Amino acid sequence: MNYNFFIKNKTATPQTQPIPGREAEMIQGRSGGFMFNAGIWEMLRRCLLIGTAHSTYYAGKQELTEDFVAVIQQAVAENPNRVAEEIIYASDRRAINNSAPILALVLLSMDAAPAAKQAFAEIFPQVVRTGSHFYEWLNYTKSLRGFGKVVREAGKAWLSREDVPGLAYQLLKYQQRQGFTHRDALRLFHVKPPTENHRQLFEWVVKGWEELPADIPSPALAQIWWYEWLKRNPSQTHEAIAQGHLTHEMAAPVGKMDKQAWQLLFEQMPIGAMLRNLGSLTELGVLRADESANILRLQTVLNNKEHLRQGRIHPIDVLKALKTYESGGKLGRSKKTWQPVPRIVDILEKAVELSFDVVQPTGKVFMHAIDVSGSMSWAAVESVGLTYCEIAATMALVTAKAEENYMIRGFSTNFKELGITAKDSFRSAVRKASNQNYGGTDASVAYDWMIKHKFKADIVCFWTDSESWAGSKHPTQALAEYRKKVNPNVKAVYITLAPYKITLVDPQDPLSWDLGGFDPGMPRIIQMLATGEL
Repeated sequence: MNYNFFIKNKTATPQTQPIPGREAEMIQGRSGGFMFNAGIWEMLRRCLLIGTAHSTYYAGKQELTEDFVAVIQQAVAENPNRVAEEIIYASDRRAINNSAPILALVLLSMDAAPAAKQAFAEIFPQVVRTGSHFYEWLNYTKSLRGFGKVVREAGKAWLSREDVPGLAYQLLKYQQRQGFTHRDALRLFHVKPPTENHRQLFEWVVKGWEELPADIPSPALAQIWWYEWLKRNPSQTHEAIAQGHLTHEMAAPVGKMDKQAWQLLFEQMPIGAMLRNLGSLTELGVLRADESANILRLQTVLNNKEHLRQGRIHPIDVLKALKTYESGGKLGRSKKTWQPVPRIVDILEKAVELSFDVVQPTGKVFMHAIDVSGSMSWAAVESVGLTYCEIAATMALVTAKAEENYMIRGFSTNFKELGITAKDSFRSAVRKASNQNYGGTDASVAYDWMIKHKFKADIVCFWTDSESWAGSKHPTQALAEYRKKVNPNVKAVYITLAPYKITLVDPQDPLSWDLGGFDPGMPRIIQMLATGEL
C-alpha cells in the first residue's frame, strides 16, 4: 500500500473541484463544475446580447433575469457611463432583440446618481427607436419605477421629435401595444406640439378624424390621410397601398386584403417585414418559382449586406426565418401552411452568411469545437425551437466558410466527428450537430484529441454554454498540456452562448479570450484575434 494515487498527476484537477490555489477566482456553475468568475462586465454584455427572457437547460428565466437585474445594478453603481455604452453596443444590431437593452435602460434610469440619469437621457433615442420599443419601455417603466422627471422628459422628447413624417409613421404603424396607446402617452407626458404639423398629428391621435379632410393636410400626414381614406373605402386597398405607401400593419386591419394587395405591399416591403412574411407571401402565390421578378427582388434585398445592416437584421432573425420557412408552417406562430420554394431557401441560406461580419481568409489553422452536450439542446428561440447547439453550429460554419484551413468537431464527454465542412448548407450543418446532441460536458476533450493526433491549430474556438463539469481535468489544464506538447503559441477563444457568470478562460492567460452572445461581428473578431489585430 502506498500514496502514489495522491501525489501523482497534480497538474489535473476534476472539474467538480476548484483548481488548488485558484479557489478565490472560481465559482461553481449550475452544472456542479467549477469555472472562473467572468465578472460583472462580461456577464452584463452576455445578458444584453443574449437576453434572459427564455429559460436555459440549467436555469429558469425568472432566475436568469434576477441575475441580470443584480448585475446591472452593481455595474451602474460602479460606472453608469460604461453601462450606457454596453446598452448602445447591444442595441445596435448585436443583441438577439432589443428587449434586454430596453430593460437595462429602465434600470439605468432608476439609479439615484445624477450620472446614471444623464446617461439614460443621452442614449434613450438611440435605444428606443420604434413605436414598439416605446411601448415596451413604457410598460417596463410603469411596472418598475413610475414616471419621474427624467422619464417624462425622455418621453416628451421622443414624441416631439423634429422628423414629423417618421413620427407619424411610428404612431400609425404601432397604434397600441402592451396596454398603452399613443393617446395615453401624450396625456401621460403632457406633450405640447412644437409645430403645426405636430399639432395636427397629435389631434389625430387623440380625437381621430370624424370627417376625412378633402385634401391631405400636409405631406407629413399623407400616410395617415390614406389610412383614414381606406377605413372609409375598405375595398380600395390597392389604391391606398400604392398611393399612401401603407404597410401591412396599417392596411390589413381596415382594408380588404387579397393577392394583389400583398403584391403591392411586397414591392415596397421593408426587409424585416419581408423576412417575417415569407410564408404568407408564398401561400398567397406572390412568391412562386415562376414569379421571377418577385424572386429577384427578394434576392436583391436579402442578399445585400448593406440592406441587412441598415435594416438591423440579426443573423438569428435570418436563421429563424430559414427554419420557419423550410418547415412550411409547421414551426413558428403562423397558422398558415405553404410549400417552400427551393430558390427562396437558397436565398435565405446566403442571407445567413451575409448577416455575419467576415473578411478574406487569414491563412491560420482553426479548430472549431461545438458543444453538442445535452444542455445545448435547449431552445434559445422558443417559437421555432432553435437550439443553442444549432446556433453554435451556424456561427462556427460561418467562420469556417471564410477560411481555408479548419476543422469542425463536437464535444460532450468525447470529441466527435460531425461531418461538417464549409461545403455544408446551414440546414445540413444544423442537422448534423443536432443529431449528436446529448451527453455530459467536458471541454478538455478537445485538447486531448488534438494532443493525441498532434493537430497544430493556431486558434481553438469553443462554441458552448461554458457549463463544463464532466472531465478529470480543467480545460485550462488541458490547454497548458497542449501548449507544452504541440503548439506553445496556440490561442483559445470561448464563445459563451448562455447568460451565465462563468467562463472557461483563465484570467491569467493572455492568449485566451471569452466572447459572449450571438454578436454578428463574432466571426470577424475571431479572425482578428487569430492574426493579432486585436
